[in-house]
Parts: sequence; C-alpha cells; structure tokens
Amino acid sequence: QVQLVESGGGLVQTGGSLRLSCAASGSIFSINTMGWYRQAPGKQRELVATITKGGTTDYADSVKGRFTISRDNAKNTVYLQMSTQKPDDTAVYYCKLKQRRNVLSAFRDYWGQGTQVTVSS
Repeated sequence: QVQLVESGGGLVQTGGSLRLSCAASGSIFSINTMGWYRQAPGKQRELVATITKGGTTDYADSVKGRFTISRDNAKNTVYLQMSTQKPDDTAVYYCKLKQRRNVLSAFRDYWGQGTQVTVSS
C-alpha cells in the first residue's frame, strides 16, 4: 500500500507565498511521477504541476512563473513552492503519485487527503 501525507496549507494574503509538502511511504516503485492538483468549490479537480523522478516538470498555464515543483527522491517527497499567490489559487490541494512496478505493468494512481490553501484579497 501507499500513503501520501500532505502538509503546509493555510491562509495567505494576495501576493504571499506558501510551501506545500507531500511525503509518500509504502511500496514506492522507481517508475513514478508525483504531482499536485487542486479543486476549488464548485469546480473540477485540475492539474497544477507534475514532476517525474528524473526531474522533468509540467505546469498549468495559470501557475507558470509563480509556482515551482520539486522533489527529494531519497525522501519520496514532493514540494510545491507557491509565490505571488492570487485569490484564484484558493482550493484544496491534493498530492498524487502515479507509478508502475515495471514497464510491463499498468500505472496506478494514489492520492493524498488534501490540504486547504486560502488566499485572501
């Protein structure tokens, strides 16, 4: 089994910064991508950023230049540094691990419980 534990959410003013962390434990395979998604009230969950084990990153257009995703492979931990935050960034942020045992296996997704980020105007 895999567990994902997020931390670092909270309340921040417009223009401020927060850093989210997500630690994965359990059966972690070498072929994996970790990422952050968010869901605002009344909206669908959306991609924020992802990072492969090799360090390749992908960002939603809405956060490019403001958010930075990084990871520590030794700790199986992914981070999201959020800067210049806007009220539209208010959402529950979820960590996701996508992995497979080997190239012949199917990918499986695991989700964290979510952490609230609120940006006040």
